[in-house]
Amino acid sequence: MSEKKKTQMNKTKPASNKSAKKTKAAPKRAMFKPTVSANNKQKKPRKPKKIIPAKPPIKVAFLGGLNEIGKNLTVFECEGDIVIVDCGMAFPDGDMLGVDLVIPDFAYLEQNRDRIRGVVITHGHEDHIGGIPYLLAKVNVPIYGTPLTIGLIENKLKEHSLSAPPTLVKVNAGGHIKLGCFDIELIHVNHSIPDAVAVAMHTPAGVIVHTGDFKIDYTPIEGRMTDLNRFAALGDEGVLALFAESTNAERPGYTPTEQKVTDSFEKLFSTARHKRIIIATFASNISRIQQIINCAVQYGRKLAFSGRSMINYMKVAQELGYVNVPDNMIIDIDQLKDYPPEKIVLATTGSQGEPMSALSRMAYSDHRKVSVGAGDFIIISAKPIPGNERTVGNVVDELLKRGCEVVYESMYEVHVSGHACQEELKLIHSLVKPKYFVPVHGEQKMLQKHRALAMSMGMPSENIYIGDIGRMVEISENGIKEGEPVTAGKIFVDGLGVGDVGSIVLRDRKHLGQDGLIIIVASLDVYDGHVVSGPDIVSRGFVYVRESGDLMDDIRSLSNDILEDCSRRNIHEWGVIKNLIKDDIAKLIVRQTGRSPMILPILMEV
Repeated sequence: MSEKKKTQMNKTKPASNKSAKKTKAAPKRAMFKPTVSANNKQKKPRKPKKIIPAKPPIKVAFLGGLNEIGKNLTVFECEGDIVIVDCGMAFPDGDMLGVDLVIPDFAYLEQNRDRIRGVVITHGHEDHIGGIPYLLAKVNVPIYGTPLTIGLIENKLKEHSLSAPPTLVKVNAGGHIKLGCFDIELIHVNHSIPDAVAVAMHTPAGVIVHTGDFKIDYTPIEGRMTDLNRFAALGDEGVLALFAESTNAERPGYTPTEQKVTDSFEKLFSTARHKRIIIATFASNISRIQQIINCAVQYGRKLAFSGRSMINYMKVAQELGYVNVPDNMIIDIDQLKDYPPEKIVLATTGSQGEPMSALSRMAYSDHRKVSVGAGDFIIISAKPIPGNERTVGNVVDELLKRGCEVVYESMYEVHVSGHACQEELKLIHSLVKPKYFVPVHGEQKMLQKHRALAMSMGMPSENIYIGDIGRMVEISENGIKEGEPVTAGKIFVDGLGVGDVGSIVLRDRKHLGQDGLIIIVASLDVYDGHVVSGPDIVSRGFVYVRESGDLMDDIRSLSNDILEDCSRRNIHEWGVIKNLIKDDIAKLIVRQTGRSPMILPILMEV
């Protein structure tokens, strides 16, 4: 082959595989290793952040239960839905003459009736259920509670004629209730009545825990102990706010167990071998009644009940299986005479010295079926509510005068509280770990003591709110602040009248009770206004007329002079005439007696 041809072939021969690979790989290395300066690094594109909407606030209005004992009612509102916790009543104090009971003002609830999803009741005491009949008469809303609580409410509503049948829903402890945006969880707690619960509200704003009335009893008479595990679980999950009762916030230590009362009862029953035993306690303290039943069985005694509320509570508790009563153990009060005294136990109301209670009527010999005397051993198994100490003392004195042997709380441990003391409150705080805290259920001194207790555990003072009736607080993850006030107050129930007795009526009653009444009656001529007959003077609660003839004559003479003077001066407006009589007669009476009775002129035209 010629040299020229070889040279042409070599030019057209392809490169080897190794050389080809190198030639192709070079551009790739250049693509993956670009030259980048240190100050001009490429940044990865950022992903857009997910926007989490802020949680809504929850509003809480207090219509009762703050700066007072009883009348508990708290209103919770979130995203337009309203849930009410408890609806109680309070007993009247000494200035509320003639008033039977006190309930909250429901005006705010009436104004927002369309947004109310339900009422959740923590337990069956009167300070938590006593206002329900009066609320249902204004606003027909569903009521939720545990079986015993609903049973007691049903029994109470029988005494009231409601325009629409109530909706009463039984929910066991541990159950949930869906009310609008609220998921209500009931948590078992110990108290002086069975079936008591705390409330955990799962809301869009966060979890709110309301303890209701509670204590921590490791050896309860009835049921299991307070569900501390659930409180701890809620605390681990996160609790926005804790509303905790403050009744015993001033008491250090722990509330004693009910077992101490059992031990005391057994000792006292053995002491009163040949006497009739009468025990006064709260009708609603069903656990205490069970203790009495157990001791009566142990010592071979029959048991009778006195007092309408006692009988009603026991009827409901027996029907629902909350007390264990052996057959033929309960007798009617009319059968007391058929048994010797040493075979009888009588459980009665009146532990607070109420004037119309069964024990008070026994003490003042006014009970139709029971007379007490030297053969009676009487145990008052209750602590006087603040303000009732004197009335209880008076009843004890009367019983002692009649020869009875009387045992009350300060002598033996015949009563323990149903409310948590300081160490139990601290335990709940440590388990729940709330961000915010609102003390409830108590007078100002109790609320302030509970506040100090929370601060001693490390809670900042700005995270604690002490409210008052009529105030609203707004709680959110961003803070706690006071909102617009709401309509609230006290409504007096007197007989069948609800709200028709106000401050003016009570002032008049107090005036009448302190100084009495003078009534001046006269008949005037319809034409010229001169006195036709009278004036006649009637005195009630002022002075004894037969021994105050001169004063009565002076009042009559001055009244006649005023009326005749008005006739001469052509004054015929009765309002003017009555005011002249009141003013001048009041001056005369003060000058001669130093008293200020109510003066009531009654004028008639003939």
